[in-house]
Amino acid sequence: MENAMPDVYEPTERTVPTRAKERAAYDHELVHSILDAAYVCHLGFVRDGAPVVLPTLYARVDNHLYLHGSTGSRPLRMAGEPDPGLPVCVTVTHVDGLVLARSAFHHSINYRSVVAHGTAYQVTDPEEKRAALDALVDGVIAGRSADSRPANGKELAATAVLRLDLAEVSAKVRTGPPNDEPEDAMLPYWTGVLPLTTTYAEPIPATDLDPSVRLPAYLTGP
Repeated sequence: MENAMPDVYEPTERTVPTRAKERAAYDHELVHSILDAAYVCHLGFVRDGAPVVLPTLYARVDNHLYLHGSTGSRPLRMAGEPDPGLPVCVTVTHVDGLVLARSAFHHSINYRSVVAHGTAYQVTDPEEKRAALDALVDGVIAGRSADSRPANGKELAATAVLRLDLAEVSAKVRTGPPNDEPEDAMLPYWTGVLPLTTTYAEPIPATDLDPSVRLPAYLTGP
């Protein structure tokens, strides 16, 4: 199942941006770090001649993305029909800061994003499917798959997984302060960056949790 991961993804017509080309990157370590820091992607495909974009859970394993879905969902059915494979575009975005300029035109955000193009296939091999589902659970909270009941046969039958091999991929990153015009430098407006971060709050136990079950260590870390 493992493919050798390239040092750099080869740019293509679809992965070279038309604007701010200097922000694009193809280094696999950067791409993977952006993917591994998120839980939800947006899956784009064409249905009945019209574009559709759906949010869904995903996980990266080596050079593959695994996307979670129901066996009854349209993209999963389309990817498993007699002519298998569904052309897709998958995007992941982190917003790291709000960039406040002196002019309305130069307001922006600092961000990290990945766009991946390719053909997604439904995972049918039982072992690969179980491994992918474990990766999806661990992608939300590392170590959780070993600390929960594995899916049974009925649950596996109701769950579908898509695999997208990472090949046509790019990252795009914006960092730094606003790009104000020199002639605006003396305008009396605050300018700078408002950083945004994601933090975990105090875990809330289920109302029917046995009091003897202790909070797992992976939920008590920094």
